Amino acid sequence: MSSKMRMGWVRHGLTSWNKAGKIQGLTDIPLSAEGKMQAHRLAYRLAAESRVWHGVVCSDLQRAAKTGEILAERLGIPLLTDGRLRERGFGEAEGTTEAERIARWGTNWRGNVPGQETDAQIRERGLAFVEEFSSRHPGENWLVVTHGSFLAQMLQALKTGVDDSHIANLSLTILEREEDRWIPILHNCTAHLNDQPV
Repeated sequence: MSSKMRMGWVRHGLTSWNKAGKIQGLTDIPLSAEGKMQAHRLAYRLAAESRVWHGVVCSDLQRAAKTGEILAERLGIPLLTDGRLRERGFGEAEGTTEAERIARWGTNWRGNVPGQETDAQIRERGLAFVEEFSSRHPGENWLVVTHGSFLAQMLQALKTGVDDSHIANLSLTILEREEDRWIPILHNCTAHLNDQPV
């Protein structure tokens, strides 16, 4: 087993609110049928690859938890949940479309929404998770199923240098730990959604 830990960061599958352009945050929306199909496609890809994954850890919100469950079941590996992997709380913006947010709070709505979790708060809980989990699973490879806004913040907080502007549903980003740095091996990859049978 390699002494370097790897984390395979996965954004959950599609939901009806993703499709409608509504922001979810902590609102607990289930995967759509398409989202479940996406999760099965990634599971098929991972099962066919030579890379070994030791387990899946996911957010406790059901869209991430179901995605994680599908991956863990197909790969025959343990499934853990951790509330620190939840999506950003978007406060009053949850359930709204981009047009509705701009109408209420302007084009810079991200800075104006009441009750929204800050970037600093997300990074604090996310980095706490990474450090604690890494110390408990040295040299192992774990899939981490989480959410778009949270994952974008983690890619910045871990100083990966990759583009975090749009993290696709059911994308896979693999980071490898080298001493105190996380090096991107694969980023925002959705090849499994294009041509893999289920």
